Amino acid sequence: MEVTALLSAFGLSSAAGLNAYIPLVLVAVLGRAGVITVSAPFDVLTSWWAIALLAVFLVVEVIVDKVPGADHINDVVQTFVRPAAGAILFASSSGVASDVHPALALGCGLVLAFGVHATKAAARPVVNTTTMGIGAPVVSTIEDIASAVTSVLAVFLPILVALLLVAFVVVGVWIWVRRRRLRRPPSKSTPSSVS
Repeated sequence: MEVTALLSAFGLSSAAGLNAYIPLVLVAVLGRAGVITVSAPFDVLTSWWAIALLAVFLVVEVIVDKVPGADHINDVVQTFVRPAAGAILFASSSGVASDVHPALALGCGLVLAFGVHATKAAARPVVNTTTMGIGAPVVSTIEDIASAVTSVLAVFLPILVALLLVAFVVVGVWIWVRRRRLRRPPSKSTPSSVS
């Protein structure tokens, strides 16, 4: 499989974990314009009716995800949509190279998008609670921008997606280690006895 196609597939399916419709609309429009190749049977995304439908879903997602409380309901619904979008994006991107089995491509996309979505869905209630709902629109906007930037990079500069994913993993591990250290109770030092 071509490395750039694989990196594009990883980037697009990861972006779908934040917002399913941003990478789908981007791929559909660029495929329709002939900028990228969307492999069959996923080339149906490039039809005008599919682009229009995806655009409507994108507008709804962007609005609902900014409303505290409604964003949680949206995340529950998107638990099925985002992984499916990730699977479709991975398979449609990697399908350009014929040496990847479609089931493997679908599975990889599903797992990537679900992992990003699960992290997002777990963090959002914490943000809403700690900021009394004020943080929801801010965090949602940041997620939408991250999804858009990752999608564009995945299509046009896929090597940067690899660097972003490595940075994301490094930061994630650093946060995890730091949180574990903060949660650890201070060790009790025992006074040494002098004989």
